[in-house]
Amino acid sequence: MSTDWKGLLGDAMQDFGALAKGNPKIMEAIQTLDKAGAVHGALDAKTRELIALAVASTTRCDTCIAVHAKGAVEAGATREELLEALGVAVGLNAGAAFVYSSHVLSAFDAMGK
Repeated sequence: MSTDWKGLLGDAMQDFGALAKGNPKIMEAIQTLDKAGAVHGALDAKTRELIALAVASTTRCDTCIAVHAKGAVEAGATREELLEALGVAVGLNAGAAFVYSSHVLSAFDAMGK
């Protein structure tokens, strides 16, 4: 599979910008939700990004994969850590997670280049 993950991420950021400009309350709400997920600080950014990628593989969200693959790379996640997190997702979601885990791995590798 050959997906331009960086291009997908760039396009998504433009689309998000247009959505935020057209309805700023949507952006405020999503930012509030995002911050609420980290309010306790018990998990570091890398762990949160790995969880997000495991969940993204089960929900089959390519934009989520791109966003969180970049975040995982920036947070210092390793490929080995990602593979372990994806293993948990596959165990819980079997086939669909297996297919989308290959997308996550491809996006992670592309973001690290």
